[in-house]
Amino acid sequence: MAVSPQSSTPTLILGAGLAGLSTALHLRQAGGEARLLEQASFVGGHATTIEDSGYRFDRTGHLLHLRDPDMRALVTGLLGDRLLTVERRSRVYSHGVYTRYPFQANTFGLPPAVAHECVMGFLRAREAAPAGATDDFASWCRARFGDGFCRHFLLPYNEKLWGVPASEITAAWCRRFVPVPSVDDVIAGAVGLNDRELGYNASFVYPRGGIGELPAALARAAGPVELGRRPQAIDWRRRRVTLADETIAYERLVSTVPLRALGALLVDPPDEVARAFGQLRCAGLRYLDVALRAPVGRDLHWVYVPEARYPFYRVGCYSHFSPDLTPAGGGSLYVELADRRPDASPDAVPRVIALLVEMGLIGHPDEVAFVRERHLPYAYVLFDHAHAAAVACIEAFLGACGIESTGRYGRWTYSSMEDALLDGRAAARSLGT
Repeated sequence: MAVSPQSSTPTLILGAGLAGLSTALHLRQAGGEARLLEQASFVGGHATTIEDSGYRFDRTGHLLHLRDPDMRALVTGLLGDRLLTVERRSRVYSHGVYTRYPFQANTFGLPPAVAHECVMGFLRAREAAPAGATDDFASWCRARFGDGFCRHFLLPYNEKLWGVPASEITAAWCRRFVPVPSVDDVIAGAVGLNDRELGYNASFVYPRGGIGELPAALARAAGPVELGRRPQAIDWRRRRVTLADETIAYERLVSTVPLRALGALLVDPPDEVARAFGQLRCAGLRYLDVALRAPVGRDLHWVYVPEARYPFYRVGCYSHFSPDLTPAGGGSLYVELADRRPDASPDAVPRVIALLVEMGLIGHPDEVAFVRERHLPYAYVLFDHAHAAAVACIEAFLGACGIESTGRYGRWTYSSMEDALLDGRAAARSLGT
């Protein structure tokens, strides 16, 4: 049997998504040394752009919300005038009408009975005595928004997104991502007086040619990336990573591999740690990229769709992020499907197109140039009731082994692209030089 050649490195980084690239870049800037391995043939992970017949598609919406001054300076320095600054135009489509986002602060335009139910439910929830700890997302929503907002948007939308009942997940993920409006905001939004965008993503920056420009620029700055390098096993006791053609000894390992996949690579972890890995759950994503011969029919960036009769929960407009993503006169959409099954109904695409026409996003089915169905195995980490304890157990074990697991899926969390860049910076700082 052939013996794989052996090598060594002070720091080994697995995964050249945003977190891994950021780790390598910040470590290099501090004078550190590392090898960066990526199993795919490209960098970026989910933050990549696909070119197809003159159209450019991201892996659904990947928009940069930069709040940290250092991250803004980093991204601006890397991309310069390739960056576009865009004020968000997002809407909710329900009851046959478009309303502003967030739903809970913009009931103007809904049927009066629906708006009344939502506003009064919100006020009653505010007046009610605190119900104590709310362990699940459904209870958290009802306690803060009332039954109307929950019935008409918050619960049906999130159950389509997460793919499980809202009572099955906790509220640990949502404090930053689900805006809780004031009474003034709710009343103003009921009579059409809200003139400001609420939520963490009211504006964003975006590269002209697609989000893939960001990891490409990071890779150029971070140093060499070894592509097509798939780890086969991690011997955490001896601090060795085995690949098909090499065994690499490391002093410190930074992994941005999805945490559940990392568990499958570890050689004989302790039983309690193996059980914790087995408790990790994640919803995948099945979505459609839709290329149009005509512009999108609505001037918006994305729309949330809570109602059950629509087999998708969100539709985004790539061509409104940047005109460079489509041929002149064209448009493009992504449609995030609620049914994750790869063998879902074969008539799903015609039905989706018909509903997009109904919503006014497409003028006529003949405007569709082509549709590509795509699938991501990792999309939304499920914050179920086992999540916190399982992740804590795994993190404690990995830390004791000299392994830092970071990034959205490495930390097994719900976070933004800026968070991934910040995770990489934090990992580099923890390593020192």
